[in-house]
Amino acid sequence: MKSKEILEGAFNFHGHICWASTAGVRAGLAALEALGVKRTGVSDELHCIVEIGDNHGAQCFADGVQFATGCTLGKGNIEKSGWGKLALTLIDKKREKSVRVSYWPGRHKMVAESAFMKKRGMGIPPSEIPKEEAWEMANFIWEAPEKEVLKIEPVKAYTGREFFSEIMGLRPCDSCGELVSVAYLRVVGDKHMCIPCSGYAL
Repeated sequence: MKSKEILEGAFNFHGHICWASTAGVRAGLAALEALGVKRTGVSDELHCIVEIGDNHGAQCFADGVQFATGCTLGKGNIEKSGWGKLALTLIDKKREKSVRVSYWPGRHKMVAESAFMKKRGMGIPPSEIPKEEAWEMANFIWEAPEKEVLKIEPVKAYTGREFFSEIMGLRPCDSCGELVSVAYLRVVGDKHMCIPCSGYAL
């Protein structure tokens, strides 16, 4: 089992103790191990597709995945499929290999029946629930045997798409003066403008 320091770090990043973030950390770590790679700090090594959707109570899974893998919105190497599922596909771009890992609900009844989740069901914010109750719930996932909480599919070749390197360069919009990535500038007459100032559609 991995050190709890990474889980504590994920909770600090996420903002509260959470079972779905715990599942995301475990899934992310398992994906790294399956591919034989380390957490990334740059955008051209790994790419992650998380299968969460919008407006459901387990989107916290993605924060755990981001923290564990290093694939983040800011680096542009994570995206969501919008399927409302707690799963990820981690892609090693250099070796063109991928692995899909999903949360397996072997202990989810324990999570659902925990004191923490009962209070969440009553509308109590996670920050107002005693930490010992939150940790008890998170530990149901963190301390479980892997096969009870994760389904790890075989590593396979990934050739589904081409990944492009980041485009360098920023310049001020000739209208508002704010910095814009050069790839997003629009030409209006003799001026280069950001999309909102240009009036063009995205």
